[in-house]
Amino acid sequence: MTPAFLAAELYTGAAVAQQERHHYAGRLWHAVAAASVLAEGHVIAERLLELPLLLVRENGAVQAFLNRCPHRGMPFVDPEAGPQACRRLVCPYHGWTYDRRGRLLAAAREAEFLEPFDRSAWSLEALPCRELAGVIWVAAGERPLALEDQLDLVLRECPELLQRPRRLLRRTTVPLHCNWKVAHDNTLDDYHVAIAHPQTLHREQGPVRHYRHVVSAHASLLATPWGERGEFFTFGLAPWTHLLLWPDGRLALIQFPPQAVDRCSMDLWLLGDDGHGATADAWLAEMQRFLDEDRRLVEGTQQGYASGLRPGPPHRLERRILQQHQLYARLMDDRAP
Repeated sequence: MTPAFLAAELYTGAAVAQQERHHYAGRLWHAVAAASVLAEGHVIAERLLELPLLLVRENGAVQAFLNRCPHRGMPFVDPEAGPQACRRLVCPYHGWTYDRRGRLLAAAREAEFLEPFDRSAWSLEALPCRELAGVIWVAAGERPLALEDQLDLVLRECPELLQRPRRLLRRTTVPLHCNWKVAHDNTLDDYHVAIAHPQTLHREQGPVRHYRHVVSAHASLLATPWGERGEFFTFGLAPWTHLLLWPDGRLALIQFPPQAVDRCSMDLWLLGDDGHGATADAWLAEMQRFLDEDRRLVEGTQQGYASGLRPGPPHRLERRILQQHQLYARLMDDRAP
């Protein structure tokens, strides 16, 4: 059977968006913060889908908890506060106090609960958390893929680049009026680059004849020559993530987390070493130029999908989209291993 794109209804249906939370996003790891922002003994509040997250670095390791007190759900840390030093986590509502390992140390007026009170029964709820490639990854569901499987191509193609020390240089978020799959498909679409980005991304990636494509069960790669220093890598990763790696050690991470069936965010992180810090503003401006070109494309495409489009035939330069669609269909099947 000839490969085909996903049906348009999967880009516009509210019921599908709800199913994706459990059968797709819940099976995967999500990049939630740059590792460099979280120092020893510090905490930071983030969000993962609708979940409030609390990231804690204790004895060098990062842990992820739900940022809500088990008593009545009050957040321990304001998401707007940024990273902050923390000896104890104290709920501002009723004073329940936790250590950085999520263990309850004390509850206010503990002897007066209506039932016998056991501190050990009220630890913070932890989520699977890993640190890899300078990024903190958190899994949102109970049976996620192995992170090494999700990042298989990255680990195989450029392990030495991943090991370079990096810090977060810039981070921006832009709202998009489209389904996340439209934005994700577009960033996997190597058919449009020379046409839609002739003065921006096309110059970075070079002629189509030099494109090298690799796909795996969980990821895809476009690699192109980058002068005499090696290759420029563009990885397409589940769930809605793109990792760009330059031979000079720079790393850009782009994500499209959903906000509603017809809206998502475009999150851009730029990571590099101290030498890249001096040129970070110019790098950000360059990235924003072609991403703004993409914004017009994806928002226009969403209108086409909403009007009842039947997608046309795939081109050979759209094979990375097909790989993502096959993975999506597999994970949306609840019987998938």
